[in-house]
Amino acid sequence: MNRPETPSRLIPIPDVQSGRDERKLAIDRVGIKGLRYPLSFADGEGDVHRTIATCGVYVALPEAHKGTHMSRLVALLEERAMPGAAALTVSGLRDFVDDLIARLGAPGGRLEIEFPYFVRKLAPVSGVASLLDYDVRLTAELADGVFTSTVGVAVPVTSLCPCSKEISAYGAHNQRSLVTVVVRPRATVRVSDLLRIAEEEASCELYGILKRADEKYVTERAYDNPRFVEDLVRGVAARLAADGRFSAYTVEAENFESIHNHSAYARIARGW
Repeated sequence: MNRPETPSRLIPIPDVQSGRDERKLAIDRVGIKGLRYPLSFADGEGDVHRTIATCGVYVALPEAHKGTHMSRLVALLEERAMPGAAALTVSGLRDFVDDLIARLGAPGGRLEIEFPYFVRKLAPVSGVASLLDYDVRLTAELADGVFTSTVGVAVPVTSLCPCSKEISAYGAHNQRSLVTVVVRPRATVRVSDLLRIAEEEASCELYGILKRADEKYVTERAYDNPRFVEDLVRGVAARLAADGRFSAYTVEAENFESIHNHSAYARIARGW
């Protein structure tokens, strides 16, 4: 059976982007940004999570090349979204970038992938199960022959003010806080490891569903573990500094204050 002719074979279509550019200006990064795509993510040897990721895929463009092939960037994600495709992993980011560069014939490339990550947690007393969402951000880049990657998480927690507890006859003000951790790994790291570090350094972790006994527990747990915003970043940073898996890290904490119309904020960055 004769295969039907494709439009490009019936009518010659010029490939403008494959032409030359005479301005002698290489482009550091060109590609697609803000593309949402379904992907699977596996945290180490754990279960595979289906998610919707927001992706940025870029390559470096030599000075003589007029443009890059944007459709190939989308095709790269499409192949990883197909049924049966291997799940994205932190350790597999290098292979992803290598594939990107080979497919585009580029001297370098960069990936940025952000997605919600859900963990099923058990309430501390009743044991009732519910999902809690976190934000994960992965980056990977090969530039001038050097590969770098980062793993980032945004972790909601509870913080209780030590000063309020100390000066009040009863009670103390507390608030929901967001701890953001970004690390540059030198060895394999699990997203769940970073989540636990942030939660363990907070006044108390959060849960999706709490019964009355659970609410009593988390209220008293936070009261027994007061934390300034400074305590949050120092506690997490100390853990990361002592962990040989990380060559660089940034820790940020924002407390959405319950007695002010502004947030309290702190940041520590080392090794970048």
